[in-house]
Amino acid sequence: MEDTAVDLITLQMLQAAQATVRASPLGVINTPMIPGSQTTLPLNTACDIHIKMENLQRTGSFKIRGVANQFARRPAGGRFVTMSAGNYGKSFAYATKHYGTQGKVVMPETAPPSRSVLIQSFGVEVERVPTSRLVEVVNRCVRQENMTFLHPHDDVDLIAGHASVGLEILEAVPNPDVVVACCGGGGLLAGVAAAVKLSGCENARVYGVEPTGACTMFRSFAEGRPVGMDAKSIAAGLAPPSAGRVPYALCRRYVEEIVLVSDEEIESAVSTLYRSGFLVEPSGAAAFAAVANDRIPDVAGKTVVLILSGGNIGKDELAHFPD
Repeated sequence: MEDTAVDLITLQMLQAAQATVRASPLGVINTPMIPGSQTTLPLNTACDIHIKMENLQRTGSFKIRGVANQFARRPAGGRFVTMSAGNYGKSFAYATKHYGTQGKVVMPETAPPSRSVLIQSFGVEVERVPTSRLVEVVNRCVRQENMTFLHPHDDVDLIAGHASVGLEILEAVPNPDVVVACCGGGGLLAGVAAAVKLSGCENARVYGVEPTGACTMFRSFAEGRPVGMDAKSIAAGLAPPSAGRVPYALCRRYVEEIVLVSDEEIESAVSTLYRSGFLVEPSGAAAFAAVANDRIPDVAGKTVVLILSGGNIGKDELAHFPD
């Protein structure tokens, strides 16, 4: 099934999804691409770095792209349920409010309480449960409350929407040597990698970045199948209970390697970015952490694009990061 879904994902399909995302009434924006040389970031690498600023996206992260494509391809007036640690839930809630539909977000108890409050402000119900019970509770909502499940990462329409990030990268930097993206369930990484490779950049190397305590895609690569784990990380958005099946298949086809960074390296990345004027959440800073800590091989003299995938971080969270 997963291989069939991968074969259905063509450049024409991704371009059509990009057109849908750009025309969406949700107001998705083409986020800036900033050369690292034009920032005060201490990038001590001998490469040409470009930074895709998805932390400036509508609702604060790339997630709105996939949501825009999902909602455009679903019947109007549905009742939807999803599971999310925050960013997908926020975009999902924003979309349900815009379309006047009912929604519910099942959230892991480890997610910051401020994110629950934010999602509820859009009129969406939030149920916080242990990470191990996320799927169980979603299934209950589908079965008992007749709700439609929108998957936060393992969905072809979602991945095609996220691929618009990759297509925009190529509009700004037509021939990148290396592209680095964070990886949770794998939706962003899969979409970006497919967009880059299917656009003809066959020699570009695409890397995914995961926290050491939430490395489901890394383990999936090692075991040759999608696997789950008791994922724990300061980057809650990168700690789903398992890697997505369709994202896994796409990543195996188009991604060079999954690299790991520690929570301490992510914390340092958030602080470094903040001191240079970039408000980036832990999940959004993972790609920068990988580049800053030399996790990406053979970048000397290369054109490298990294994605800051989200900026949803509150004052309560920032207070716990090093100065």
